[in-house]
Amino acid sequence: AGRADTATDPAPLEMFETVITFKPRSQWRPGMTPEKLRDELDRHVRVPGLTNLWVPPIRNRIDMLSTGIKSPVGIKINGQDLEAINRVSQQVAHVALTVPGVSSAFAERLEGGHYIDIDIDRLAAGRYGMNINDVQEIIQQAVGGADTGETVEGVARYPINVRYPRAWRDSPSKLEKLLFITPMGQQIHLGMVAHVHIVDGPTMLRSEDALPSNWVYIDINHRDLASVVRDLKQAIDHQVSLPAGVSITYTGQFESMQHAADRLRLVIPTTLAIIFILLYLTFQRMEDAWIIMLSIPLALSGGIWLVKLLGYNLSVAVAVGFIALAGVAAEFGVVMILYLRQAMERQRLNGQPWTDEQLREAIREGAVQRVRPKAMTVAVILAGLTPVLLGSGTGSEIMRRIAAPMMGGMITAPLLSMLLIPAIYWLRHRQQRIL
Repeated sequence: AGRADTATDPAPLEMFETVITFKPRSQWRPGMTPEKLRDELDRHVRVPGLTNLWVPPIRNRIDMLSTGIKSPVGIKINGQDLEAINRVSQQVAHVALTVPGVSSAFAERLEGGHYIDIDIDRLAAGRYGMNINDVQEIIQQAVGGADTGETVEGVARYPINVRYPRAWRDSPSKLEKLLFITPMGQQIHLGMVAHVHIVDGPTMLRSEDALPSNWVYIDINHRDLASVVRDLKQAIDHQVSLPAGVSITYTGQFESMQHAADRLRLVIPTTLAIIFILLYLTFQRMEDAWIIMLSIPLALSGGIWLVKLLGYNLSVAVAVGFIALAGVAAEFGVVMILYLRQAMERQRLNGQPWTDEQLREAIREGAVQRVRPKAMTVAVILAGLTPVLLGSGTGSEIMRRIAAPMMGGMITAPLLSMLLIPAIYWLRHRQQRIL
């Protein structure tokens, strides 16, 4: 509870962390999943004044170190006026709860802190021959204490700190009655040279880009991160009016996912362009390269359907699975084209034109020769990925999302390469023969 004694844990005083250790999966109720368990915890664990945020401990630390936000999405409100920042933060949290997929939204409070403020009266202190530094030193020594020596007990050394007893300094009125000796030898009360009162203020202040900042923690459930953030931005832009000098930025896991998406937007087209160039250099025909490239999106349809049936949202792990599936689908197309070209070379008739029956027979021979090796390849991939898709150990959530597109694609990719590519190949060569 509260702030840890370290500079690497920027937690407010009102933050509580509770670690829940689960039983082994074999002891869970039938049909129980982590998502259902989280929903039940969220319904039953209700503490007045607190908002639930369910984050795995390791991911929590990684997020805190990388972005400072332990929730999937964090909103930072920056500005000059603390009151305006606090008001906008509460409005953002209220609007966020109306967005589908947001399970909780908590805005840190910039009020609630109480501080003892000691205002030194310069004129009154000057009448007793004291300046600001003299009064501050007296306050520091009488309230905070001053080290006057050191005691040695065995191999341990302890400082000797002297200050007024707690009963003399546990309220503003008692602080005003603290006695001390002035440089002129007079004995006066602290209230004679300073005004002691309690003021309200923030419990903790953050700064972002040299401006005071406040954070709103948003937890997401049952929806993908990108769509929730998109709807969240639209709702906040329409319903929250920002005062002058106040700005809003989004961070958290969404920020990491956005960086990954930006890289994928650059890497994927570049990779596809390189693959197309390599295919053209391999076959020396633009048509063969285009046939393989056009078959890749159709081969990915099986992976899309399986990901949809399993209820997985689009993530970096799912994108990696689709990239691997695209590579396998391209490999299937390359091998099929090679078999078809070899079969046509074997049946070429000394430069004489092809008949429909001869062309069909050559393509059928090349396609049939590819059935057995392709079936073996698919069987090996399915046998290797099935334990990954059905596993429940540490890290299985990520591995299942990588394996799901591959498993679904192993149904459509082989069928498309064995049925669609030979048909397209036959139509292209038949059209060339007619022309």
